[in-house]
Amino acid sequence: MSYVAVYSADSPDTPNKVLTHFDDIAATLAEQGVRFERWQPVPIEQGASDAELIATYQAQIDALGYRSVEVLRVTADHAQKDELRAQCLDERRYSEDDVRFFIAGQGLFALHIDNYVYAVRCEKNDLLVIPAGTAHWFDMGENPHLVALRLFNTLKGWVPEFTGDDIARRFPGLDD
Repeated sequence: MSYVAVYSADSPDTPNKVLTHFDDIAATLAEQGVRFERWQPVPIEQGASDAELIATYQAQIDALGYRSVEVLRVTADHAQKDELRAQCLDERRYSEDDVRFFIAGQGLFALHIDNYVYAVRCEKNDLLVIPAGTAHWFDMGENPHLVALRLFNTLKGWVPEFTGDDIARRFPGLDD
């Protein structure tokens, strides 16, 4: 189930509120300039290639206006799952929007905005658009299962600027 848990940045043990209703999640995130949508399910063949997945969602991708898309696939048997997870757990910013659409599985984005952390659990059919410059991190869990589209405009815009803050280590992850 998708949700947003809102924490004070100083109180990682207990969220101020947890929202599970789609409209509440979308409205709360919109107040922070973050876009959260749920796309209509589309039938996909098991074992579809990256090109087939992109083709399936091409109309939605085009409507978003980003020039590049890639497929991210990570499962519990992925040889580099631990390294991939560790790379994503450091707080970062991008010079472009960080855009993800979940085709399958789930992941937890944590957005550090002012003195709050918005932990957003995304799952199948969820689109999350994190505005450029927003500090955040991502947890795919100890036993990841996700297939997601990553959208961006330039490769330079996809290079993270790490904040050096260890805040991500203090907050619950996907499996907590």
